[in-house]
Amino acid sequence: MKKTLLSAVAILAMNLFSVAQTTDEIVDKHINALGGKEKLLQLNSLIFDGSLSVQGMDIPVKMYQSHNVGMRMDITVMGMTGYVISAMTEGWLFMPFQGHTAAEAMPAEAVKESADQLDLQGVLVNYKEKGHQVEYIGKEDFEGTECFKLKIITKNGVESTIFLDPVSYYVIKSVTKSKATGQEIDAVQTFSNYKKLDSGYVFAFSMSGLGGGEITYSKIEVNVPVDPSLFKPTK
Repeated sequence: MKKTLLSAVAILAMNLFSVAQTTDEIVDKHINALGGKEKLLQLNSLIFDGSLSVQGMDIPVKMYQSHNVGMRMDITVMGMTGYVISAMTEGWLFMPFQGHTAAEAMPAEAVKESADQLDLQGVLVNYKEKGHQVEYIGKEDFEGTECFKLKIITKNGVESTIFLDPVSYYVIKSVTKSKATGQEIDAVQTFSNYKKLDSGYVFAFSMSGLGGGEITYSKIEVNVPVDPSLFKPTK
């Protein structure tokens, strides 16, 4: 009886080790696909130029990101420029083409949910040291591709599932649990058109799920100076 119990414990331990090993193997291959851990740890700022295609319109957008400091997206519609700003402990929304006359503070829950996105180096880089949980939860088909699925729970409690292409190890879909008007929803985004920059970094130049449209970037600049004042509402 004792021998049987010890064998069962040994098998369980081996299975748990195998799952953990598989999780970290997938994480490592994903990180390498984006340029490698050493390079990603040097990522401090990004500037994106592109357009958002929604309801038959192509809307110019420009996004500024500074590692663990802030993110700002400027959106120009009908000659008016609005913005969304996320910082570590606060955020603002200003959309004059929707009737806003001044920047509105983002709800605390929305600020908390967006804080992890300010990690430009990626939540999967040194995820254990950062306090995140990552688990390989099997495979699932997405548009004909049998993807690896990783479940992520960040230290801020935000839960998401990412779908990775089994050949490139790029993320091609993400589903994040979010709260809107007091209800939990699944925010779905897809990613495509990955390109490698001269600097060695790899980014998705197209993504969907932003306000019901698709955003396409024409240029991405890496580690260029970003004015910290951009992460405060314009007066």
